[in-house]
Amino acid sequence: MQIQPLADRVVVRPLEETEQMRGGLYIPDTAKEKPQQGEILAVGPGRVSDDGKRIEMDLKSGDRVIYGKYSGTEVTVSEEEVLILRESDVLAVVENGKKK
Repeated sequence: MQIQPLADRVVVRPLEETEQMRGGLYIPDTAKEKPQQGEILAVGPGRVSDDGKRIEMDLKSGDRVIYGKYSGTEVTVSEEEVLILRESDVLAVVENGKKK
C-alpha cells in the first residue's frame, strides 16, 4: 500500500473484532460496533507550529493504538479499508508487554 499522510495525520488499519459470539448469540456485521483499535501503517511528518517549526509525531508505523469511536475518515486504498485520523484523535498506544 502506498499512501503518505500529511501533517499530523496517521493511516490506521482497524483491527477486526475476533469475537463472533456473545452470550451465545450471533452478531451480524451490520450490528457490530466499529473497532476502536488498529495498527498504524503510515505517519505524516508532523504539524508546523505557529513559529514555523515542525513538531514531530509521537507515533510510529507499527504502533497498535486505541482511537475514538467516530474519529477519522474511512477510505479504501488498494482494496483495503483504512482510517486516516489526526494524531490528537489517538487516545493511547497499546504496549505488547515486551521489555525494551
